[in-house]
Amino acid sequence: MIKHREQQHHFIPHSRPTLGKEEIKAVSEVIASGHIAEGAVVQEFEQKFADYLNVKQAVATNSGTSALHLALLALEVGPGDEVIIPSYVCCALLNAVNYTGATAVLADICPKSYNLDAADVKKRLSSHTKAIIVPHLFGMAADLDPLLALNVPIIEDCAQAVGAVYNQRPVGTFGVAAVYSFYATKVITTGEGGMVVCNVKNIAERIRDLKTYDQKGDYKIRFNYKMTDIQAALGIVQLERLDSILRSRKVIAEQYTRAFKALDLNLPPDDCGHIFFRYVIGLNTDSRSEIEALAHKSIGCGRPIYLPLHRQMKRKGYPVTEKAWKDSLSIPIYPSLTKDEVARVIDAFITTHRNF
Repeated sequence: MIKHREQQHHFIPHSRPTLGKEEIKAVSEVIASGHIAEGAVVQEFEQKFADYLNVKQAVATNSGTSALHLALLALEVGPGDEVIIPSYVCCALLNAVNYTGATAVLADICPKSYNLDAADVKKRLSSHTKAIIVPHLFGMAADLDPLLALNVPIIEDCAQAVGAVYNQRPVGTFGVAAVYSFYATKVITTGEGGMVVCNVKNIAERIRDLKTYDQKGDYKIRFNYKMTDIQAALGIVQLERLDSILRSRKVIAEQYTRAFKALDLNLPPDDCGHIFFRYVIGLNTDSRSEIEALAHKSIGCGRPIYLPLHRQMKRKGYPVTEKAWKDSLSIPIYPSLTKDEVARVIDAFITTHRNF
């Protein structure tokens, strides 16, 4: 009985990293080497990441946000330019656009995938549009073909989509550049960190120049956006286990879908390229009460986007984004979830949902 009580009260967090002895060993070796700043291990991680995606260039950074900032600067985005981004996304995209002095133009999303709606983007194009940032949100590839047809440079935001596939190709290989995030609870992690990938050498060279400010023959504003060898060592091991990570996510997602399909819910699309970074459920009602009720059952859940950008910028409109924000609930899904924890999440969610 006591053991049962302890299990019931064990809190299951919404997110947590998947780490093991291999990561500890790799990081320890770098520390023991005495070279912990950016060096040969970062270069190895860049090459392995480029090889994984089959792209020509990969440049490691200290965060996904800095990767995006550098990608915009490499495309010469600046004051007077407009960059179209979704409202239903974290504020890192808005920050990166604002860093350049350009203007962010918000667009609405598709109700099923939560990704950018190409028809809405098209309405917001102007002679000042310099780029479109296209997130593959929650691990589901955006519908890129109609966006590419707009003939505007696209930066793919793959922060939540390492390993996701669109038209039998990895996301991150369609736009003029793509950015990745390796934050602690992303698909793979370096603690903090990011990457820009592309197939154009001079774009990568601009990014490499801009991410390091010291020992330059000329002066211009540059940044300290480098990754460390400690982070890269972690990233190399994480990349090696990526296929296993993705399989685990898929298995858990299938369990959730089977358990919830009889309920009146909008479940994630069962797309073969979806990696289920998040398992996002549309409740058709405000999700706040169910999130609070699940917290009382020691299950960490949340709105998958803290606050859409149009609300932060105090703008009206964006009806699909507004509904997605109010109705959506994200439940735990990550490889270190045990079978018992998955069962607890399922039982708690079904019980809670039926009480509303």
